[in-house]
Amino acid sequence: MTVGTEQQALLPRPVQDWERRLADWLREQVAGRMAAYAHAREEAGLPAEDAGQRREVVRRLVAEELDGYAAAQLTAGRTGLDTAAEDRISSVVLDALFGLGPLEVLLADERVENIAVNGADTVWVRYADGAKRRAEALAASDEELVELVRQIAARAGLEERRFDRGVPRLNICLPDGSRMFAVMAVTGRVSLSIRRHRFRTATLPDLVRLGVCDQALAGFLGALVRARRNVIVAGGTNVGKTTVLRALASAIDPSERLVTIEDTFELGLDADPVAHPDVVAMQAREANIEGEGVIDQAELVRWGLRMSPDRVIVGEIRGSEVVPMCNAMSQGNDGSLSTIHASTSRGVFTKLAAYAAQSPERLSLEATNLLVASAVHFVVHLGWDADGRRVVDSVREIVDADGAQVISNEVYRPGPDGRAIPATPVRGETLEDLLAAGLDERVLREQWWGRTA
Repeated sequence: MTVGTEQQALLPRPVQDWERRLADWLREQVAGRMAAYAHAREEAGLPAEDAGQRREVVRRLVAEELDGYAAAQLTAGRTGLDTAAEDRISSVVLDALFGLGPLEVLLADERVENIAVNGADTVWVRYADGAKRRAEALAASDEELVELVRQIAARAGLEERRFDRGVPRLNICLPDGSRMFAVMAVTGRVSLSIRRHRFRTATLPDLVRLGVCDQALAGFLGALVRARRNVIVAGGTNVGKTTVLRALASAIDPSERLVTIEDTFELGLDADPVAHPDVVAMQAREANIEGEGVIDQAELVRWGLRMSPDRVIVGEIRGSEVVPMCNAMSQGNDGSLSTIHASTSRGVFTKLAAYAAQSPERLSLEATNLLVASAVHFVVHLGWDADGRRVVDSVREIVDADGAQVISNEVYRPGPDGRAIPATPVRGETLEDLLAAGLDERVLREQWWGRTA
């Protein structure tokens, strides 16, 4: 893909090779001075500085080193740095010492949605408007890229996270909430994939504003949550399942105690003490260097049930946790939420059955369907409309199970443009609960029966 002049203008000016070499030298100088400074404070009995104070000290030291470099250049009769070059070099040094290196520039751009790296010098950026553009190299070599990934893991990790030929993959949450997956050794070159969460907090009105659903459907989804229906949000990769899950969670009363369970922290419900003041956020743990200490999501679901939750929220069902999750949903923890990868709303049942068959319980298809029918009340599926926008395209109410089949009604189905439109009305008993939870009956009649009350 050729990047045009107009597209290039949207990208930051690349850091030149000589500027990067100078930045590497400055980083070593500043790191040494910073270590001596910290030792001197400790010897003087002074308290440790916080991150903001340390950053200001580093910023001052970088400025001093640049001034020293400029003076040396003038003494030698050479031209000094211009202001733009000093700013670029200073940013590289600060990012290397405190941030995510060259990734900081891309992650600071609110328009960026996903970053794909196929080797140190092949970086692709996809923007929220769907545009895809090539960005500057992240490192001088793949070896440097591996070191950058290890530094990021060291800064971001709550635990030990290896990245080498013995453990050639890394899955972590970055400080801004983005999710990074890196792989090496099994690929031709070191590769990264970073998925941005542009909406760290989301509400049902936000979904309406973004065009994910209309006001009537948002009201219906909110009533499902308030009526404590167990809901699974489904869809393909990068279609907005986590954002919709956050929006659904915004309808939960702040007084409720939540336990969230994830493979990698992404939901961030515990980061909003106003909307969700009582949250226990749990993350699966990989094995340590000795291959011990692994804790998967299935185990965390069992632990979470012992923590007196009002609701259990599983970030994504992707394996054996499906059985304890369904057990939790059918044993009094109604109102639970989760997500799953599935290409259609009906396909969710096939995915759940496949995961259950691979679990330690080895449930048969019939047993799985009975469990799902007793646990899951609704499936909300996300897709793309005719204009390529993320939308809710289907909502199913689970009714029962009959042998090898889960029986469900599609209460919202894809319309001509791919967006959800009313289809089969919900069951009478469900309707009563939704009305009691505040759903507007007039809206329901307009949606399903085409007349006002």
